[in-house]
Amino acid sequence: MKKYNVAIVGASGAVGHEFLRVLEEQDFPIAELRLFGSTRSAGSRLSFRGKEYEIELLSDDSDFSGVDIAFTSAGAGTSKQYADVITRHGAVMIDNSSAFRMDADVPLVVPEVNAADALERPRNIIGNPNCTTIQMVVALKPIHDLSPIRRVRVATYQAASGAGAAAMDELVGQYAEIAEGKKPTVEKFAYQLAYNVIPQVDVFVDNDYTKEEMKMYNETRKIMHSDEISVSATCVRIPVLRAHSEAIWVETESPLEISAVREAFEKAPGLVVADDPASKVYPMPLDITGKDPVYVGRLRRDIADDRGLSFWVVGDQIKKGAALNAVQIAQWLIANDARLS
Repeated sequence: MKKYNVAIVGASGAVGHEFLRVLEEQDFPIAELRLFGSTRSAGSRLSFRGKEYEIELLSDDSDFSGVDIAFTSAGAGTSKQYADVITRHGAVMIDNSSAFRMDADVPLVVPEVNAADALERPRNIIGNPNCTTIQMVVALKPIHDLSPIRRVRVATYQAASGAGAAAMDELVGQYAEIAEGKKPTVEKFAYQLAYNVIPQVDVFVDNDYTKEEMKMYNETRKIMHSDEISVSATCVRIPVLRAHSEAIWVETESPLEISAVREAFEKAPGLVVADDPASKVYPMPLDITGKDPVYVGRLRRDIADDRGLSFWVVGDQIKKGAALNAVQIAQWLIANDARLS
């Protein structure tokens, strides 16, 4: 089996660590691994497959020659600043930030939905979508194949992990501080997250939606190749560590039988049905943390819309919502792209 030279940019962050775990779990064919980070993390070491790797400082002088695939997760600013450095020698940059997602010449890919888009990448950059979008479109695709989706309404219940490792630490710390009778530390979120929910993820824009909510609108339409799909989202941060949940309502062009939708869900790649209300079986973040697929349950007809469906989706934000999706893009390219395989 051919092996590939792989780089991880942002290796010391939560998603960077997850990249290493996923690459090992997937037995990804790596010939050489290089890790990059900021001045804060450069020089530190991480272990992978029993070997220690030193994190290199990412700079304008960094040499990516020989790198086949670069997974980047160091923020939009870093991705924009160093994209040319990373790709100039031919590396495919699979970017986990929001930097290029809506650029017309950058494909935005969820392999279960639109893998072939990754073949057309004029800048050698492929966008990894927002975590909330990824898990939603995995569930939307089998419905859309039965009858085109016209409207999506979604309320998200997002874990602390979406704001990074420090945010997860802050949530755990808040519970400890409160138990000790102390005032909880609030730095990563607008308000205390422990024992609370915050109906704001990212900053508000002119229409009073947040950037996170508008990402779901714009990214869904791009990934699913449809300007006909309208998405209205309310994104909420909840005191869960790393798995996002979503309550989703969809309206299709034609009415669909629940049995047909359930069958489509069961056949869909990357999707697991956990749906037995009588036995209290439905996906929950506590159970889904660390798992690869997106889980769906609570499937039912929307009693307010004769062409509507309602269901509940849960996925691990750091895994399928970030690192795993990017690795799956690379795996698909290795299997299907003559320029890599």
